Amino acid sequence: MIEILQWSTLALCAVTAAARIPSALRGQNRAVFYIFALLTVAILLSIEAPYVAIDQALGGINVANLILRYIIFAAIFFVGIRVTKGFGAAEGHRFITGRIGISVLALISAAVLVLFLMMDTAGSSAGMAAVSGKDARNGVLAELYGAAGRAYPAYASLALLPAMVRAVRSSLPGMVRFAAFLLAAGAMAIALTLLFPLVPPQWGTAEFIINYTAVLCFVVGLGLIWAARIRYGRTVVPART
Repeated sequence: MIEILQWSTLALCAVTAAARIPSALRGQNRAVFYIFALLTVAILLSIEAPYVAIDQALGGINVANLILRYIIFAAIFFVGIRVTKGFGAAEGHRFITGRIGISVLALISAAVLVLFLMMDTAGSSAGMAAVSGKDARNGVLAELYGAAGRAYPAYASLALLPAMVRAVRSSLPGMVRFAAFLLAAGAMAIALTLLFPLVPPQWGTAEFIINYTAVLCFVVGLGLIWAARIRYGRTVVPART
């Protein structure tokens, strides 16, 4: 089930990214193309077989996982910019691109790198499961590393959540309101990842479902906004919500 979800999500992201290439080449909404392209690479690196192959090519020390973390940071950063600008959420935009947002991104990015360097990361392992199981020290560091990796996506998602809730309750076209609902659901799913340390090991499948639910909600939500702009015109979303 997990593999089907992973590969189907990868296919959806890749097809959507490919569909955005002509618009990106014309200079239209390049941020949306970057989002789908980054999500495609992120999903690819989340699947065991391609992850191991890529990491082995990079030296077999799980540097692919570090790259994956930063790709996710970049994707959620672009999502935050696109959504907050598109829905006129000035406050959310400041929380993501302003001094506070950039400081949070820089600090968390540095923490992820430091924690990665402190671990014994030898031996390619998707999700770094084998790394965390080497000894108690590595287990603690891997837990902190994972928490740091989830912190920025959760921060950015919570920053754009109020604007999505307002959009759902607005008088915008139904397609746009449903897109806002999906984006809000995705943001809430990402926020829930902060609770992963409390999830019992036997509930590990729930973590995959939450992660991929967030990705699918963002992909479909952004796709619906794109479709709404085509159907209703470029002014479908007002400057303020």
